[in-house]
Amino acid sequence: MYAELLININTALDGTFHYSIPADMEARLRVGHLVEVEFGRRLAQAVIVAFDEQPAVDVEVIKPIIALIDEETIVQPAQIGLARWMSTAYLTPLNACLRLFFPPGLSAYSDITVEINPYWDENGRLTPLQTQIIALLRQNGDMRGRAIGRALPKTNWKAAINQLAKRKILLKASVLDPPRARPKKVRSAQLIAAPERWQTAVCEFGSRNKKAAILCAILQSDDPLPLKTAVLSASNADEKTLQVLIADGLIRAENLGTQIAQMNRDPIITLAQSPAETVRHIVRLRRAGKYDAIVRLLIEAGTAVSVKEIYAQTGTSIAHLRKLVNADIIRLRSDEVWRDPLADRDFAPAEPPMLTVDQARIWGRVKMMQLESGGEQPIAPVLLHGVTGSGKTEIYMRAIAHALANGQQAVVLVPEIALTPQTVRRFASRFPGQVAVMHSGLTAGERYDTWRRARAGEIGIIVGARSSLFAPLPNLGVIVLDEEHDDSYKQTPPVPPPYYHARETAVAYARLNNALLLLGSATPDINSYHRARAGRYQLLELPKRVMGHRLRIESQEARLHIASHYRRDDADPDDAMSIPLPPVTIVDLRQELRAGNRSIFSRALETAVDETLERGEQAILFLNRRGTATFVICRDCGHVAKCPRCDMPLTYHRPGMMLSCHHCGRQEPPTAICPQCGSKRIKHFGMGTEKVEELVKQQWPQARVVRWDRDTTAGRDSHEALLAQFINNEADILVGTQMIAKGLDLPLVTFVGVISADTLLGLPDFRMGERAFQLLTQV
Repeated sequence: MYAELLININTALDGTFHYSIPADMEARLRVGHLVEVEFGRRLAQAVIVAFDEQPAVDVEVIKPIIALIDEETIVQPAQIGLARWMSTAYLTPLNACLRLFFPPGLSAYSDITVEINPYWDENGRLTPLQTQIIALLRQNGDMRGRAIGRALPKTNWKAAINQLAKRKILLKASVLDPPRARPKKVRSAQLIAAPERWQTAVCEFGSRNKKAAILCAILQSDDPLPLKTAVLSASNADEKTLQVLIADGLIRAENLGTQIAQMNRDPIITLAQSPAETVRHIVRLRRAGKYDAIVRLLIEAGTAVSVKEIYAQTGTSIAHLRKLVNADIIRLRSDEVWRDPLADRDFAPAEPPMLTVDQARIWGRVKMMQLESGGEQPIAPVLLHGVTGSGKTEIYMRAIAHALANGQQAVVLVPEIALTPQTVRRFASRFPGQVAVMHSGLTAGERYDTWRRARAGEIGIIVGARSSLFAPLPNLGVIVLDEEHDDSYKQTPPVPPPYYHARETAVAYARLNNALLLLGSATPDINSYHRARAGRYQLLELPKRVMGHRLRIESQEARLHIASHYRRDDADPDDAMSIPLPPVTIVDLRQELRAGNRSIFSRALETAVDETLERGEQAILFLNRRGTATFVICRDCGHVAKCPRCDMPLTYHRPGMMLSCHHCGRQEPPTAICPQCGSKRIKHFGMGTEKVEELVKQQWPQARVVRWDRDTTAGRDSHEALLAQFINNEADILVGTQMIAKGLDLPLVTFVGVISADTLLGLPDFRMGERAFQLLTQV
């Protein structure tokens, strides 16, 4: 048998390669295993994608697989099939597509190690660069290739090393880099001695003390009635110290009339207090309080305690723990733990609500599709077209609950990381302990552990952005794409290829797994809607807006002290509360200008914001452009500052006083002189959310204003912090970009204003009409 391998290297490779299987590995290897092979003259990782009885090409010698890297498979057959589909659909090398399914930080790339040959004859001639390399190796010893490259930048050091290796001056070998992400180990301490053992062992810790030595001699004596001379001999103390302890009431000297005592006139020394009290005195006298604190903490815990917690509670260090280890009182252990970003969060369990008439009709259709999923024909994707607040999420949850009950797993994709906390909260409340989150905002270690938990089948539901689709769930039953029309599902530069669309990829992946795919949106993508109307997708519609449930609405009324506008429909259950779609007013700013209003805020918008603030409610102002000024122009020659890489106008950001390209991220300082004509008449035009925030604070100085765009949410957990701030009524007006138009649940928001709504129509994109409709409808 031969293994067909896909080589994991930085170079683009479309094809696969055959390697022979060593006899000792034949029974262990499976499709999806990660192995180590020699590719050319270097080591590389490879994934087994198939087994063949004959190699693809008839060659004299076929290299063998060197080693199995992971006993568990890292990709599944369906994932290999999806990688092949993506490679064809998106014209991307197969190894780049399959890399999407690898655990974060696992990909290891080849490097070299170089050292000086100890038997080198130093009489030969060297070039200046070769001499520099030899000197570097003499100074540092053997080095990795990347370290040499950093030490000798802008030089052809690789060619020089190859020449030296051919002349046997250097010894060169290929190595694989270690993985960047590894399992997390937590060091802990555990008590292994009986608590009573500490009463005698305490005498070995701390500093020497004669009083403590006498007390320890009594505690450790084999004679239940120790004589004074024996105590003084064992403790190496004197009569004076003994008398001080008697005076302090810690010991007693008694003549009990025994024959030995009468013969030697030697009194018996006993403890005046209990052994536990005596131990406390010994700890105090020997200044062994930190050791005693560690032992008492472990006795109270009754189990292993992390070293960090011991340090924090006792003020000790590793030196104290090591001394206790050497005395066989405790042992140190290293335990592997999962890095779970949801581990410290509590979610109140939520019961499923009663369905409305429309929801019950939709759920009946979806459930029937799931029941028929065992057949040979794959399930057609479902386009769930429902107005905002129509209860699409409840259909998602019912479908996922059905899948979990049948031992399957689910993936829930959201378009923005900003939506992840809210979505996680909803699903974790319904499915406690079964939800994990995966997106680029997590650390590599958190994503690596989530990947491993998913592979082990310990996760039922993964919620995240587009890359969550590639999680290794062993029995995928449901894929949900919420807001399926969103542009964020398309991967674009500067992220490395493949430039896939998560919606189209999910369609292919659901077909390979025979899983149910739910595409939900209030404004479906025109392609998806056309496919649904043509019968390629199942079209299910929720036309009525059901914004909340009665108990939840009543609790919000009591908490927020506002009257609700929700009403109950007679056809729906008592629990369901509905509300009509809001009225929309379009204001022509040309008429505002003719009326003398030069502000970006129309008079209608100013009045509405004033009334909203007076009622104690919240407002959102939307502008789909961040920054302070959208372009910088010379008034004399018309030169516009553009990105040299993208040819896009640079946006001015006042907080950092930088010009930024919103396409590639390039930044440069603004100039006061035109680089084309030398004029000083440089002006800033247009506006972004930074400018709107500034004007809002001027117009409504009493209002608390927050801004939500990519510039304010760069930090970890910043999305969740901003959302919590607004939900908790710690702000009155939210200024933001399209991040705020993604189905957020904000009960106090009763007014939304769109600034310059028609600017979207002027962008150079043939689909801007559709996207403007979707975005404005979502807002």
